[in-house]
Amino acid sequence: MAIQHNYGQVNREYAMRLATTAPTHDGPILMVNLMRYHERAHYADGDDRGISGKEADDRYSPIEVLHDIGATVVLFGDVETQLFGQPTWERIGCVEYPTRRSFIEMQSRRDFQEKHEHKAAGMAETIVLGCVPITLPALADELAAIDWADIEHPPTPNDGPIVVMHVIRFSDDVGEQGMDGYHDAAFRVAARHGARIGGWYNVEGTIIGDGRMWDQVRFNLFPSKAAFRAVVADPDRQAAQREHRERAIADTYALIVRTMINRLPGAR
Repeated sequence: MAIQHNYGQVNREYAMRLATTAPTHDGPILMVNLMRYHERAHYADGDDRGISGKEADDRYSPIEVLHDIGATVVLFGDVETQLFGQPTWERIGCVEYPTRRSFIEMQSRRDFQEKHEHKAAGMAETIVLGCVPITLPALADELAAIDWADIEHPPTPNDGPIVVMHVIRFSDDVGEQGMDGYHDAAFRVAARHGARIGGWYNVEGTIIGDGRMWDQVRFNLFPSKAAFRAVVADPDRQAAQREHRERAIADTYALIVRTMINRLPGAR
């Protein structure tokens, strides 16, 4: 049974790299999924089964398969607000596989293939990025130590913690180093409002996508949406964005995610 990926372009070169990485050089890989759904499910026989595309993806949910191969769902949630980028994504899912090879070998399991028909029916478009963690700035530990009870906009029953996800392609001329000046200002502001670094990752490759290449995925945690808005509105941060961040980034998504599962390193 061959899996049909009708929701994005498969990067066969990266797929081969995942499949042929030597065991001595292999290891955990985080697969970051950005998902957009059909309004109604599109099954191969033309029947929508009376469900939406998102409901079809809910039926896909291969939790048992992931458990069998030692994979862990690290983050799962709905996109509440998209600040930058097109198309508009609806849901984010991140799974850590024990090895690159385990991700590829999963594709040939019959139980996975049987579930996959629901994903194929529900998904209109997706980007799947293979990611590895990067060393965090020294300030990450200081941010993590801030008590959310002591800040201006703590989490409340009506405005709880959010994850702000950035998918980034750096500009060729300024690049990642151009973000240093932005971080100096942004971290000072973020510390006052309880922001934390959930996890930053280099993109090793795009296994499914639209042909674009990406450099990093960053997850930042905020105690509330009000706290995030306060950081965004700060004049010092805005000035640093204009001077540094906008020049350093060639393309980006910025998504506010309300999570149902959050096992990011910075959330522990």
